[in-house]
Amino acid sequence: MKNILAIATILTLVTGCTSVNVRPVSSGLSITDVCIEENPKVIVDDFLSVVRDGFDRHGIATKVVTKPAPKECEYVLTYTAFKNWDIGTYLHHAELRLERNGRIIGSAEYHLVGKGGLSLMKWQSTKTKMDPVIDELLANLKR
Repeated sequence: MKNILAIATILTLVTGCTSVNVRPVSSGLSITDVCIEENPKVIVDDFLSVVRDGFDRHGIATKVVTKPAPKECEYVLTYTAFKNWDIGTYLHHAELRLERNGRIIGSAEYHLVGKGGLSLMKWQSTKTKMDPVIDELLANLKR
């Protein structure tokens, strides 16, 4: 019994867990452009470019704006992202929130449980981590 518990503990530490929680945008919408409110507190260097590339992949143009977004922005994306250090830095938590005229129409969260533990997957690129999250957020949109 002790051996099984020890093996289970080791496997949990080595593999870590990733939690992704997405509330996709409704299928009735056809979004062509989004204003992204720049978050200067985010120090994940490539995060904003990965998000912009993800929206572009879905045919949605993006424009980075300062907070608060101008009134002419019908769709506004806000975000936050945190990195951690363990031999090197890596993304361990990110949130996206898409609003239309001030109302939330979709959201997504990426989180490494236990900041990734001993899992080698925690050092995957921001793009590798966020592309599936963005794709799920925007999957229902009309093209």
